[in-house]
Amino acid sequence: MVIQPKIRGFICTNAHPVGCAEHVKEQIDYVKKQGVVSQGPKNVLVIGASTGYGLASRISAAFGSGAATLGIFFEKEPTEGKTASAGWYNTVAFEQAASEAGLWNKHINGDAFTDELKSQAIDLIRREMGKIDLVVYSLAAPRRKDPVSGEVYSSVLKPIGQSYTAKTLNTSKREIEDVSVEPANDLEIFNTVKVMGGEDWERWLDQLQAAGVLAEGCQTVAYTYIGKELTWPIYGKATIGRAKEDLDRAAAAITSKLDGLKGHAYVASLKALVTQASSAIPIMPLYISLLYRVMKEQGSHEGCIEQIYGLFTQCLYNSQRQLDEAGRLRMDGKELADDIQTAVKNLWGQVTTESIDSLTDYKGYHNEFLRLFGFGYSHVDYNADVDALLALKNLV
Repeated sequence: MVIQPKIRGFICTNAHPVGCAEHVKEQIDYVKKQGVVSQGPKNVLVIGASTGYGLASRISAAFGSGAATLGIFFEKEPTEGKTASAGWYNTVAFEQAASEAGLWNKHINGDAFTDELKSQAIDLIRREMGKIDLVVYSLAAPRRKDPVSGEVYSSVLKPIGQSYTAKTLNTSKREIEDVSVEPANDLEIFNTVKVMGGEDWERWLDQLQAAGVLAEGCQTVAYTYIGKELTWPIYGKATIGRAKEDLDRAAAAITSKLDGLKGHAYVASLKALVTQASSAIPIMPLYISLLYRVMKEQGSHEGCIEQIYGLFTQCLYNSQRQLDEAGRLRMDGKELADDIQTAVKNLWGQVTTESIDSLTDYKGYHNEFLRLFGFGYSHVDYNADVDALLALKNLV
């Protein structure tokens, strides 16, 4: 079938297998070019492994450290006449490349919030991997079913305390417009923390430790975004921010429990990037478009793979790692530098629909959005007939 992008709002409802393979290959090539991660991990569990920072983590572990990797994700498989989700094709490409490199790799496609999937993962780890020395938690989901109570919680993207009105970039209309969001109530805040906070991360580590499949000195890391003044009202000091604060609580609790193994849990704050999750957050498309322009002009822009490979080499596997006052690993320093933020603020005050192309890097933003789904690669023939049922033997 011929596959062209089908964009609805802030999502793309299909994906291109050849383009997704290119997306993965670019990241693998980057890691190979950088070289080996000294004293890197050997057995890695990535929870949320198929896109964005989770995918970059799996690639960095495998091709930077020669690690065996188990990926957990919830992706749509292809059917007759319909493409798979991008994460499915990303996994096909990654696991084919890893297998060709002689690297052990397997995955489980299902709901990572359930205890059933956790047990399935533990059985596979015990049977085929041995003990895990790195657990990456990189889930992004709109809802979660509590495995104990059975209650389903849904998250919201809202400010806390008062309503918020600001500029945003409507990517469907390609217009600058105002967006107003009403404040969350206490129940919405609670539910968002239940979905996006540290409870499930902690539950994963509890069950892995109880099963005896964590190595001595094991590390675990969960990803967050902190941002600065422009994004605080809708991100840092909003429902998402409250949930991310709960990651700090979970990191302390996990570290305490891992004391006997000399293990440690970290929260890592990463740079704002185009991801399937960030595209849904009000104001973030405009902020990221402006940020990309400023950071590219100054030569400091980084994508997912640069951020995560840097996290491995500068923080997780570096005895000279620097922590902030909350004990977090920080990879967002370039974005949050005063000169970068001042330049973004200045452009923010000037940008209009008519000046999108001249004042923002909307073209770069849009192209990176397309690449998340395997589109936007100049050397891929998007008029060619391709096999949407693309599968690898261990993905069937």
